[in-house]
Amino acid sequence: MFYLAPLSALVALFFAFIFYRNTMTKPEGTERMIYIATAVRKGAGAYLGQQYKVVAVFFVLTSLFIAFLSFGLHVQSAWTPFAFLTGGFFSGLAGYIGMKTATNASARTANAARKSLNSALQIAFRSGAVMGLTVVGLGLFDISFWYFILHKLLHYNLTVTTTTMLSFGMGASLMALFARVGGGIFTKAADVGADLVGKVEENIPEDDPRNAAVIADNVGDNVGDVAGMGADLYESYTDAILSANALGVSAFTLTNPKLVENAVILPLFLAGLGILSSIIGIFFVRTKEDATQGTLIAALNRGINLSAILIAIGSFFIVKWLMPSNLGIWASLVIGLIVGIIIGKSTEYYTSSEYKPTKHISSQSQSGAATVIISGLAEGMKSTAIPVITVSTGILLSFWLSKGFTHPIVGLYGIAISAVGMLSTLGITLSTDAYGPIADNAGGNAEMSGLSEDVRKKTDALDSLGNTTAATGKGFAIGSAALTALALLAAYVEEIRASMIRAGQTVLSVGGNTVPVISANLHDFMIHFNATLMNPTLVVGIFIGAAMPFLFAGLTMSAVGRAAGKMVDEVRRQFREIKGIMEGKAEPDYAACVDIATKGAQHEMILPSTLAVVVPIIIGLILGVPGVLGLLIGSLSSGFVLAIFMANAGGAWDNAKKYIEEGNFGGKGSEPHKAGIVGDTVGDPLKDTSGPSLNILIKLMSMVSIVVAGLIVAYHLI
Repeated sequence: MFYLAPLSALVALFFAFIFYRNTMTKPEGTERMIYIATAVRKGAGAYLGQQYKVVAVFFVLTSLFIAFLSFGLHVQSAWTPFAFLTGGFFSGLAGYIGMKTATNASARTANAARKSLNSALQIAFRSGAVMGLTVVGLGLFDISFWYFILHKLLHYNLTVTTTTMLSFGMGASLMALFARVGGGIFTKAADVGADLVGKVEENIPEDDPRNAAVIADNVGDNVGDVAGMGADLYESYTDAILSANALGVSAFTLTNPKLVENAVILPLFLAGLGILSSIIGIFFVRTKEDATQGTLIAALNRGINLSAILIAIGSFFIVKWLMPSNLGIWASLVIGLIVGIIIGKSTEYYTSSEYKPTKHISSQSQSGAATVIISGLAEGMKSTAIPVITVSTGILLSFWLSKGFTHPIVGLYGIAISAVGMLSTLGITLSTDAYGPIADNAGGNAEMSGLSEDVRKKTDALDSLGNTTAATGKGFAIGSAALTALALLAAYVEEIRASMIRAGQTVLSVGGNTVPVISANLHDFMIHFNATLMNPTLVVGIFIGAAMPFLFAGLTMSAVGRAAGKMVDEVRRQFREIKGIMEGKAEPDYAACVDIATKGAQHEMILPSTLAVVVPIIIGLILGVPGVLGLLIGSLSSGFVLAIFMANAGGAWDNAKKYIEEGNFGGKGSEPHKAGIVGDTVGDPLKDTSGPSLNILIKLMSMVSIVVAGLIVAYHLI
């Protein structure tokens, strides 16, 4: 029955191919539309090619270090470096396929909008579904592949199998961080440069072809919001499954050995069911011609909610079959689904122009940019309350319902299953997320191609919806990161157990008694390592961990500022020196802006990404296991809240600007509009660079800690 999981993955890839082929059969439109789409496509391809060259060097160095741990120090499985490399490769591949589809879909969406809103929605959404189904298909297939190789073919025990597979998650997380940070810097440098000079200084419309940064801006949507987001959610999806696999071994080895293999396979089956349910939901997304943003959101929610219902029903029978003695595991999965829905609704409320918070931010534009920024910060801060309370409640209920108070490790497994449940609909939820940049690019193509106002009105409606779905997707990823990171904390302790056994330490010292390492529970490990708040190394680790998201966000925002400054200078130079741009008699040098954004992103992404790998190793060597536990707890606590704040504040500022552009508070070109643009510019790096990168940071530090656990144990035993 194990083969149901990889078969479901292949079904996802098959439908992704069908949707891609259908997209490619649609016409791209006029000669001008094709020219613009080709320029964006070439720019995005060139950027990703350059990024992957830089990342490849980093991956080679990291894999050599992991190989040293495996073959030199023998503190890791020999397969660990290979699993690490495949994780990174498939993460990058998922992003590339999504980007390639998106750059082919934008002009086709704009051309379809000349006919009808529903046709444009269908092309944009089905093209986004290519990304969604590719991510879940590749992710589940690769996990199934490693499970088959290590356990079925080479007959490694499940402990070695699942802990080795966690290094696959480290590769996916590292690739995702580079993709999110690099792509985020690129897209926001271009976006900020285009807005500040074009819309504020020169009073020309968004995506006006006279603006030298518009092609770079459209390229950025694809490399940051599509390729980066695809790699991001690929690692979220795989990390949730892998942490549940590892905890399943630990939980049921200690409590019910007969169910150990079932506990490992269960997350794979649930992910497979999620794929099939998502495919069904995708076919139910459609709308009418006179749709408002609320109607469009309802169309997307129809598909998402149907998928969630199908998973909730189908998972009951899967859990009853594999875990007949603990149906609380099924309840944990349903809780994960509910938590995801609530976070999505909360994000929609705080970022959609249909609701009070974003309308309030828009109204503040009448007083100037300062009040727009103040109100946006305030709404972003307030927006953290519901997700935090929801995730906290979900954690407690999942722990309790899966018998956590009787067997704490089983309760943590229930929390991991809750994360799998939240991400089980990723095939369709990521489709709605990837749809956003496609709609944005379609609007840009329509503007630069000089299409009618009616067409631009349709693409604006799709684009505004895309801002909300993108913010929802980020909230979804951040919420799942909190659940997954908590499970990874427990997985870290289990890797410490395995490392101690490999190092020859067979007993723990617990309150003056000795307990065998192989049968010790989590409480025994905490006592042995003195992992309590009375231990200053744990507290110091918490402080450093809490500071890491702020340091990381500061570095990435500064990077956007520096790259955007160069972009502003270049756009101003072209307006000043290239005669005839404003009259439409001369074409700007678009390639120069793409080059500036590319070089800035490649250079600036290295330092923050390196920190995520280096800091857990340094903390482990200096402060030991308690310090690492503190680091992970601190980064999870502050990073979760900070990421929600950034994503929601940025999304609200963006839609507040668009609400003004719809004719409210003076409309386009008015002083309130310029104030709204400033707010949107401030929010750009928050929502598209720093904020969405934080959920990767949290999990990557956990993954690195797990992979180097053997080194830390061996070092402190010496």
